[in-house]
Amino acid sequence: MATVQVSEAEKVYILHGVRDDLRVDGRGCEDYRHMEIETDVVSNTDGSAKVSLGHTDVLVGVKAEIGKPRPMVPHEGYLEFFVDCSANATPEFEGRGGDELGVELSNTLYKVFNNRSSIDLKSLCISPGEHCWVLYVDVLLLQCDGNLFDAISVAIKAALFNTKIPKVHLSENEEGGKEIELSDDPYDCMRLNVENVPCIVTLCKVGYRHVVDATLQEKACSVASLIISVTHKGTITCVRKVGGGSLDPESIFEMTEVRQDPPPPYSSSCHLPFRPSQHISTGFPVRRSNCNRFV
Repeated sequence: MATVQVSEAEKVYILHGVRDDLRVDGRGCEDYRHMEIETDVVSNTDGSAKVSLGHTDVLVGVKAEIGKPRPMVPHEGYLEFFVDCSANATPEFEGRGGDELGVELSNTLYKVFNNRSSIDLKSLCISPGEHCWVLYVDVLLLQCDGNLFDAISVAIKAALFNTKIPKVHLSENEEGGKEIELSDDPYDCMRLNVENVPCIVTLCKVGYRHVVDATLQEKACSVASLIISVTHKGTITCVRKVGGGSLDPESIFEMTEVRQDPPPPYSSSCHLPFRPSQHISTGFPVRRSNCNRFV
């Protein structure tokens, strides 16, 4: 994970500010930074989105390919995740520096998104036991300034909503086998229902309080964090602790109770890519733009 060096005086300043519900950048403990979402930003994908959260930039592309269902679930398709930590995001990712973080992020995303409660995986099945759609979700970290899990989850949800899967027509050949024909009409496609796709909220324990959307400096003052995936209805679907420190049960209960009511940016971002533009309830402007270009 990208880190920064913070002096003891800076730590004391940050801790005292969090204690008084006044962070260094003027936010309260449960306030998010400016968030901007763009969809349809990569032309050679079936769906894509870019999210900027403060100075954290994430690009997500989705490619739909025909594969074979897994033996345990022959009536379902599935998702595969790959996270690339660009060296441009931070010098720490140069060489193989970002591999460990990429694997950690990929494993967490798989647990959060690749399940029946998040996406209707049966809708990805073409022919039970033979063919299904496999969605390859590629995540590229362009710039890192903390709170990666949250930014990535919003970008994935926006990219999945933007994904267009071609309609499939099955026919039998002369030998009795099945032939797959994909529609060439760009408007003859299937769209995913992302209503129940959760967003991730990361809560960092700083001193005796917890903060959301922590910067790298605040992360350096945190002993441990709690990652919670929550739907637009406030249902918690996954909880995971990260960091070397410990969290007492009372703190965990307090964090989960607060996050059952999704934070203002996320309660809106569950539907943000669906509207041309809107301002979220915290006053942070969120913009959507359609453009076919490489980033």
